[in-house]
Amino acid sequence: MLVNTHSEWEPLKEIIVGIADGAQIPTVKDESLHSIENGTLTDEEFAQVPSGPYPRHIIEETSEDLDQFAADLSAMGIKVHRPAATDFSTIYETDDWSVDGYHAYCPRDVIFTVGNQAIECPMVLRHRQNEVRIYRDIVETVRSPLPRLLDDMYDRSVLGRPTLTNKEPAFDAANLLKIGRDIMFLISNTGNDAGRDWLQEHLGSEYRVHAVRDVYAYIHIDSTILPLRPGLVLCCPKRINDDNIPDFFRSWDRIYAPEPIVTPFDSAWNPSSAWIAMNVLSISPELVVVEKNQTNLMRLLKKYGIESYPLQLRHMRTMGGGPHCVTLDLVRAGTLEDYS
Repeated sequence: MLVNTHSEWEPLKEIIVGIADGAQIPTVKDESLHSIENGTLTDEEFAQVPSGPYPRHIIEETSEDLDQFAADLSAMGIKVHRPAATDFSTIYETDDWSVDGYHAYCPRDVIFTVGNQAIECPMVLRHRQNEVRIYRDIVETVRSPLPRLLDDMYDRSVLGRPTLTNKEPAFDAANLLKIGRDIMFLISNTGNDAGRDWLQEHLGSEYRVHAVRDVYAYIHIDSTILPLRPGLVLCCPKRINDDNIPDFFRSWDRIYAPEPIVTPFDSAWNPSSAWIAMNVLSISPELVVVEKNQTNLMRLLKKYGIESYPLQLRHMRTMGGGPHCVTLDLVRAGTLEDYS
C-alpha cells in the first residue's frame, strides 16, 4: 500500500491498530532492557522486575478493546490493518547479542510514516529491533541502518539520568511528531542526536527535523506534547511550561492537560506514567480518540471545538500505550504542498 501522511491531525483514511496476542515482558534481562526501560533501578531492583507473558485476563481484555476500536474505526470509513499474531518468546540473534521480544501492541514505536515513506526506525532496545518484521506484510518500508547496540550505547553510571549515548544513530518512531515540513524529534532515552542527524539527512531539505530537549527523558514524546491542529498543541503540565516549551510552539495556543483521572493498573508490570491519559489520536482536527475515563480532558478539548471518541482501553497503563501508541497512521488527507 501507499503511505500519505503529513501531520498528526488531518482527516484519517487508513491506519494500523495493534494487537495484544503474545504480549510479554522480555525474559532476557540485558543492558539495553535495564538502561532503557528500567534506567532508574539498581541491579537488585532490576532483578525483581517481572518477565514473561502478561496475565491471560490482561491479554484477553486488551484484545477485546482493540478489536472494538478497530471495528469502530472501520464504521467511520477508515481502512484498518492489523498485524498477524507472532511468538515474541522466540530468540532474535545478531553477531553481538541474542534476545526475545515484546509485543505488537504499539505499532507507533516501530515505523515512522512521513510523506510517502514508512521508515523502519533504528530502535534503541535490542528486544524490539526485529519487531518491524510483522508490519512488512502491511506496508512497504524503507530500512534504516541497524545499530549494533553494544553495551557502550548505554550509560547507567548515574541512576535517573538519561542512559542512551550517542555512539550510533538510534531512535524510536514514537519520539517523532509530524507537522507538515517540520518534524519534532525528542532527545531522550529513546532517541539521540545522531539519530536526529541521520533522519534529517535521509529526509533532505524538504523537511526540518527539530531537536526537542530537556523536557522528558523516559521515554516517548506523545505523552508530553501532541499537536491537535495548526496553532493548537496539547501539553503535559508536569513536563512542559511556558519557559521550556520548544521554540517551535511558542506562538501556538497551548492546552495544558488536566490532572489524569487514575485508572486501574497492575503495578507489578512496569506500568506507564499516569500521563498516558493525554495520549490521544486525532481522527480529524475536530475529533480525537481519548481513553474513556478522561472526562476532564474531554470537557477541556470541547472548549476548543474538539469532540472526543471515548475509547475503552482497560489495561492502557499496564501495557504501556494509549490511543496514539496503539495505532500507526498510514494515510491522511492533505499533501506536503499544504505546508510552508
